[in-house]
Amino acid sequence: MSAATKAAVTRYLDAVASGSPAAIAALYAPEATLEDPVGSDPVRGRAAIEEFYGALAGARVRTELLAVRAVAGQAAFSFRVTTDGGDQQYVIEPIDVVTFDADGQITSMRAFWAPEDMVVTPV
Repeated sequence: MSAATKAAVTRYLDAVASGSPAAIAALYAPEATLEDPVGSDPVRGRAAIEEFYGALAGARVRTELLAVRAVAGQAAFSFRVTTDGGDQQYVIEPIDVVTFDADGQITSMRAFWAPEDMVVTPV
């Protein structure tokens, strides 16, 4: 497993947990693509990616890496993300497939999950 690629996955999960759309978007290459969930219209470019993550702004988010396989500048990983939203908590365990460039920036990200995978519980 590529240590640099695994470290890039950790940076991504830490940025998601920060709840900062700008911090997350900064991990993407300028012309990167994001498909979250797979089958939705791809989001293209860092500015559009920052806007996509805008839903996390100010939210209380926790992430936990469950499994990762990283090789040749690519990673497939499963993780748990828990978001507290007012009186409800949202938990999802997607599998992301990510490609990184030579500088460790994300060039593409595809998130495998469906709405029925999300667990919503009262807080």
